[in-house]
Amino acid sequence: MAFDGATDQSLSRRAMQAELLDAETELKLAYAWRDDRDEEALHRLITAYMRLAISMASKFRRYGAPMNDLIQEAGLGLMKAADKFDPDRGVRFSTYAVWWIKASIQDYVMRNWSMVRTGSTSSQKSLFFNLRRVQARLEREAAASGEALDRQLMRERIAQEVGVPLHDVEMMEGRLSGSDFSLNATQSTDEEGREWIETLEDENAHASENVEQAKDIDTLRTWLVEALSALNERERFIVQERKLRDQPRTLESLGNELGLSKERVRQLEAAAFGKMRKNLEAQSKEVFEFLV
Repeated sequence: MAFDGATDQSLSRRAMQAELLDAETELKLAYAWRDDRDEEALHRLITAYMRLAISMASKFRRYGAPMNDLIQEAGLGLMKAADKFDPDRGVRFSTYAVWWIKASIQDYVMRNWSMVRTGSTSSQKSLFFNLRRVQARLEREAAASGEALDRQLMRERIAQEVGVPLHDVEMMEGRLSGSDFSLNATQSTDEEGREWIETLEDENAHASENVEQAKDIDTLRTWLVEALSALNERERFIVQERKLRDQPRTLESLGNELGLSKERVRQLEAAAFGKMRKNLEAQSKEVFEFLV
């Protein structure tokens, strides 16, 4: 059954006109699809039970999703059920398909309820679809018995009834209490009012900080060039290879390249830094600490 471009009314009419399968025919179609991947058998199986999918989709209209979208999600759940159904288990396909159809619709509703993820765990999902119903029943029972339930006690009762942690109830109440708002909405009815997005703190560095940091880096670079220029060629090479590379070289590798012992390279490195210290300390003591 094709969904694209069809309205919920046309889908419903076509579903109601589909054949009704007896248990024997249903079993033959299920075997044909599982064993032979017979697409015609799959099509008959899906078409016959679209009325079940549409009926289940209609129960979720109160969540504000378009009925046509709900039907399509129900149809996807039905197709998943057909693909995973094992006729050897002796269960009717409709019984098995109910779970897949419901799960597909519920996932769609929760994904589209809010831009903020409403819930991901099984307890949060159970709360999303049962919180209001359980709360209404508890309120009726409390009114009938003359019991006064404050908000905290109500939350505790709901958590116990649904079998979820109390903090999940508190979280879901907040998410279900309001809808999403645009950050570009104004804070007042005045057209000149400030938008909510303007109240968010900018985590990026301010322009003045960027300018100051860039200036410091340029200054540091100038001092380092001056200090390095005071060294002879070999000392400058050792300092560059030991301190200014992303992956500093070892004393042993430099010794092999320069024809010197490891200890001699260490001595030359220490002497080079001694010269640099004198040059840099005249500018800033923090620069030398940065190098070492």
